[in-house]
Amino acid sequence: MPRVLLLVLGLMASNVFMTIAWYAHLKGFKEKPWLLVALVSWLIAFFEYLIHVPANRIGHQVLNVGQLKILQEVITLSVFVPFALFYLGEPLRWNYLWAGFCLLGAVYFIFRG
Repeated sequence: MPRVLLLVLGLMASNVFMTIAWYAHLKGFKEKPWLLVALVSWLIAFFEYLIHVPANRIGHQVLNVGQLKILQEVITLSVFVPFALFYLGEPLRWNYLWAGFCLLGAVYFIFRG
């Protein structure tokens, strides 16, 4: 399997864990003590790191650090927006579109020759 594909799949999987760790508690755990929620989030984030670190090591073999970071941000937004809409019930806002356009600009500038 090509390294870039492994990188993208790894970053997507790690972002699912990260998004759950950072934001899932906002819906169903508002009454729980924050320390308990933080500990559960850290446990979830542990699995995110188990995927994210190897993905970045694989990715750094074919991309530079700036390209890795911008790719990470694009993947983060593409995981976060559906999560915010469908799980958290946030309304679709124009800001997501504008942020996406800004990221497309960042992709262009970081990946151009």
